[in-house]
Amino acid sequence: MTIKATPIIKDGCLMVGGKVVLTRVPQNILVSPASNDSAFFGATAPTPSSHHVFKLGVLEKYRFLCLFRFKIWWMIPRVGKSGSEIPMETQMLLLEATQESALNDEVNSSETSTDDIFYILFLPVLDGQFRTSLQGTSANELHFCVESGDASVQTSQALEAVFINSGENPFELIKNSVKILEQHKGTFCHIENKKIPVHLDWFGWCTWDAFYTQVDPQGIKEGLQSFLEGGCSPKFLIIDDGWQDTVNEFSKEGEPPIEGIQFATRLVAIRENRKFRSSGPDEDCANLHEFIDTIKEKYGLKFVYVWHALAGYWGGVLPTSDSMKKYNPELVYPIQSPGNLGNMRDIVMVILEKYGVGFIDPSKIFDFYNDLHSYLASNGVDGVKVDVQNLIETLGSGNGGRVLLTGQYQEALEKSVSRNFKENNLICSMSHNSDSIYSSMRSAVARASEDFMPREPTLQTLHIASVAFNSLLLGEIFVPDWDMFQSNHVTAEFHGAARALGGCAVYVSDKPGVHDFKILKRLVLPDGSILRARHAGRPTRDCLFEDPVMDAKSLLKIWNLNKLTGVIGVFNCQGEGRWPMEQEAEEIALAVPSGPSSLSGHVSPHDVEFLDDIAGEDWNGNCAVYGFNSGSLSILPKKGILEVSLTTLKYEIYTICPIKVFGQKLHFSPIGLLDMYNSGGAVEAVNCIIDVSSCTIKVNGRGCGRFGSYSNPKPTLCRVDMKEEEFTYNDKNGLLTVKLEGMGNLREIEFIY
Repeated sequence: MTIKATPIIKDGCLMVGGKVVLTRVPQNILVSPASNDSAFFGATAPTPSSHHVFKLGVLEKYRFLCLFRFKIWWMIPRVGKSGSEIPMETQMLLLEATQESALNDEVNSSETSTDDIFYILFLPVLDGQFRTSLQGTSANELHFCVESGDASVQTSQALEAVFINSGENPFELIKNSVKILEQHKGTFCHIENKKIPVHLDWFGWCTWDAFYTQVDPQGIKEGLQSFLEGGCSPKFLIIDDGWQDTVNEFSKEGEPPIEGIQFATRLVAIRENRKFRSSGPDEDCANLHEFIDTIKEKYGLKFVYVWHALAGYWGGVLPTSDSMKKYNPELVYPIQSPGNLGNMRDIVMVILEKYGVGFIDPSKIFDFYNDLHSYLASNGVDGVKVDVQNLIETLGSGNGGRVLLTGQYQEALEKSVSRNFKENNLICSMSHNSDSIYSSMRSAVARASEDFMPREPTLQTLHIASVAFNSLLLGEIFVPDWDMFQSNHVTAEFHGAARALGGCAVYVSDKPGVHDFKILKRLVLPDGSILRARHAGRPTRDCLFEDPVMDAKSLLKIWNLNKLTGVIGVFNCQGEGRWPMEQEAEEIALAVPSGPSSLSGHVSPHDVEFLDDIAGEDWNGNCAVYGFNSGSLSILPKKGILEVSLTTLKYEIYTICPIKVFGQKLHFSPIGLLDMYNSGGAVEAVNCIIDVSSCTIKVNGRGCGRFGSYSNPKPTLCRVDMKEEEFTYNDKNGLLTVKLEGMGNLREIEFIY
């Protein structure tokens, strides 16, 4: 089936691929072609305004997935079947459609062939100085909100506000749509056109949950030393919030504390604070430069990043500071959009709306970043994690609006990072607004969910699910950052397994001396490198319109690819939390089971998208499927299934290995390092040499430990780097295992038949 589905409006209906998607489309809705059968929708209004809400039409009876900002900083997913369930601040909407189903027919995916399903994507985007979001009403109307964030920036028309496209593969659809927008809008770049920071391939440590703002050099040294003694040293370090020179004018000693008052703190100077101008009782390092040089040399760190906020600090900069006056700061008060106010309020914004933000003149913002980053670079810092980015959308009044201001700040930030750091060493955080997403020309890494919160047991399942779903959109523009976790946490295996297949950085926030090295060594090779998958880990196609957190029936499956293998992680996220802002929360909460519950589902090689691309043209569809926890090895056709049952907060990872047939009867597939979560990430290449008397399979593999392959039949000899090695072979399932020694270097493994 090939979908030719240019969106059109006919007889008051939005039609896509011959299907009615929306009814009662108003006459002021305009459609203009984009490319590849996609289109933009816009609208006209009788009078100009800085904020319009336009009705797009009535949406009913389609299963949908949307990504929306439940609070100003972060997106989460929601699934449903009607327009009334679509929240304010929706930034992506995906519909499931079938060729034969008519409007108002219930869609039952279990009875519908996947060959008959196609997908319709709505992306509210930037249109000049205006930004768009979607929202539903109780009458199942789908509206789009167009806003500038500045009362003086007005319009009476928005011609390219909502992008609509359709296709048979939801992942290709989103990717192709983002690429079309990249070319058409010219305000951002697809991830394939960005330089990827090297730190992503190395194990890291972030100081946040270990110390919070009390971080100091002595604590960092103690942490690095305890990692070293455990045999798993980080190669990149993030010195998080707590190193800067700041002041809080509103927190008075002896007075009752005000909730959230710490967010009114402002930056005094670009230099480090007093803690980092002395490294402890011995004071052997007098400043940040000496401290960073010392820890790099002693602990083998390759990259040291530091944290700062996009506005300098949470409350901006101190306008009365002598060192800040050159940036023309002024005290301003944030104004949030109705969409943010309609969802969940955030304590940060409550405080900043009351006490104000020390706002740097946009014409001086590059000078600020350049001064800060050049100072950091001169002290041995390799990159920055830049937080609190969405704050800028609330400061657009009087500054040309939220889109223009965000673009100015983003451009200045990226230009400074490019000038001052050798690589594109930037991690963006708290940046889930479309203003930032569609203004990122160079930024290549962005946090994909709210923080890992070790003291909040009900948020652990939400974290995993929200990152996976958010990565559908974010993963086309950034490498999603799954945030840190703690290796000794009760959910550490759950988090570690997810990050192993997330295609992301792997870093922890362990307190010094409090580690689980068994878990860490499933993620990290002895040289400090990780087995990072190739793409953003995303939900499998059959999970897209299910709720893996609250429906009490669905497992979450996340797929990814390595160079020669696929990988599927299965997670039971049910029964431990509920989505914020969920409609009818009390009734739903009663239906959500508490505590561990067992759920069953299935996995299939077919769940891994684009597996054919890595398998090669001569692949017959059979796969070796290896279960990490069970140690099981099964042979399945491409659409074969394995049953899996998991209790709450448990997981299983399956490495999906396409089997190649060499010669007449040799069936072989490398699995990888069996004791690593992402086993197949260790496999770099495989080839076969056949002569008159023998057949030799050569596998290039990384790392050390048990390296497994599927083989039928048993080989007669094994060599590693030209040296003969012992191997084991299981006649029942064909599992072939050889022990690799060493650190993390590339090895040539030969099996002779």
